[in-house]
Order: sequence, then structure tokens, then C-alpha cells
Amino acid sequence: MNGDLTRRHGDTERGPVIATSFPLPDEALGLLGEVGTVAGPHGWRDALGEAAALLCLLTDTVDAALLESAPRLRIVANAVVGFNHVDVAACRARGIVVTNTPDVLTAATAELAWALLLAAVRRLPQAERSLRAGEFHGWGFWDYLGDGLEGRTLGIYGMGRIGRAVARRAGGFGMRVIYHSRTPLPADEERALDAERVSFGDLLARGDVISLHAPLTPETRHAFGRDALARMRPGSVLVNTARGPLVDEAALADALRDGPLAAAGLDVYEHEPAVHPGLLELPNVVLLPHIGSATRGTRTAMAMLAARNVHAVLSGHPPLTPI
Repeated sequence: MNGDLTRRHGDTERGPVIATSFPLPDEALGLLGEVGTVAGPHGWRDALGEAAALLCLLTDTVDAALLESAPRLRIVANAVVGFNHVDVAACRARGIVVTNTPDVLTAATAELAWALLLAAVRRLPQAERSLRAGEFHGWGFWDYLGDGLEGRTLGIYGMGRIGRAVARRAGGFGMRVIYHSRTPLPADEERALDAERVSFGDLLARGDVISLHAPLTPETRHAFGRDALARMRPGSVLVNTARGPLVDEAALADALRDGPLAAAGLDVYEHEPAVHPGLLELPNVVLLPHIGSATRGTRTAMAMLAARNVHAVLSGHPPLTPI
């Protein structure tokens, strides 16, 4: 992987300019070199005036102002699944294709959700901090107690690809699965997952652990606000690997401090990269720096799918994963 492409991969005689806001693996550079000249990540904004394609991340705001500076743009290849940072309507109005990277990060994100779930339920960070502080003096019968999962109920909010992947793993822990989602699963898939679709109120009332996997929309923003959190089961756990603004962080801090929640595990934040100071002070919340898809294989696959979308469009073919 070339971390600084201030040089251009290819030259302008080989085709249109392809701007990238992030370093690409060599395999992606080679593929893009077949259809154009890669510019970036250093100085990628300076290349937008000539760029026919842009590869970007969720930290890059693609709005009307950016599009005005890129009059030749034909495709915005978003190298993540979520696209709240892209003004899709403005792109469509200009005839610009927008793509994302579904499927390739499903397993990695589901695994990370389970890692957060287990860490929160078994209180692993507290135990590890205690050991590092020199407080471990040998095995103690009542020391470092957490909770178990077998026979408990896992509630899933949003039963898309990642939600279903999380549900598939629940059987291995002996958990029941309930879910709340705008669209019900086909009956055969519900049976295969042994999952029951419930109302939002029932999800809150019955879930011992609730894992969030819904997209961020006006309807889902702060779905887990003060009222919803107060309706969760006493001693329950909340896990969020989806989008930070699904949760009101100030209300979550109160629910973790005063009840009813026992713990939480978060990989995303309401005002990322900032984290609510009330959460930072609490020992019963596991905080990770948005690493749901952060495996070498997954990030490479994300970059490659974005590159293949660019290659397809600049070659005159339909994109692989249009939004």
C-alpha cells in the first residue's frame, strides 16, 4: 500500500483523473491505472477540478460545494457502507453515480458487535484495568463477576445484512433472538435464525442485550433517547456498531449511571470523533474508536470494491454497487 500518492499512478495521457482521499492498496492502484490517473491522497482536493472519479470515506463530506469544484465528476465511490456524508440528491442532479461497499464488511462488523457485547456483559475492561493496577492477588470466588448469555434474549434493532449476521451468531451462545425492523424477514429466514419480529416497545421491554444495526435516518435519529432507554430492562446492555446518532449520548450516560442499564459497548458516537464526557467517566461502558470494519482483509476488500466501481463506470459499464 502506498501511503502517500503525491506522485500520480500513471499520467494524464492514460485517461481521466481519479482522486482518492485515502491510501489505496497496490492492487487497487493497478486496477485504476487501467482507466485513468490516480491523484491523492495528499492534495486530493486540488485534483477535483479535473477529476472524473472520487474515492472517499465517511470522514469526507461530499456536498454541493464540493461538487461545484468538480465539474467533470462522473462517480463518487464511497469506500464504506453508510452514505450520510454524501449528498446523493445533489450527485444525481448532476448525473453523478454514487456507490458504496455493502456485504464486504458484514462479518467483521458483526464480530466486533459480539466482541463489545461480551466485553460489556462479562465486565472485561474492568477486570483488565484492575489487573494492570496491581489489584489481582489470586483467584477469588466472588471477584470480577459479570453476567452470562445462555438463555438470555438478544434484541436486534435493524435486521439488515449486519443485523442478520449478528443474529446467526446468537445460537452459539444459546440466546433467543427478537428483532425490530422496518421490513420483516421472509418467513423461512426468520425460522432459520429462530428470530421473532416484535414492536419497538417489546424490543425494549424484553431485550437483555440490544444491538443496534439500523441506518441513520430522520426516523432513527435518537431512537434510543431518554424515553426509550428508560424503558429498557433493568440490568440490560446496549451495543452500538451502527451510527452514533441513533443514541442520545447524554441520556445514555445517565441511564448507565442511574439505571436501568448495566453496561454498554460503543464503536460509534453521536458527534464523532468527540465522545460525550459523561461516557468517558463511566467504568461500565466499553468505548472503541470506530473499528467495526478494521481488519486487514475487510479494509482491503472495501478499497477494492470502490476501485472496481470506478473502473466499471470509467469503462462505460454500470457500477457494481450503486446507491
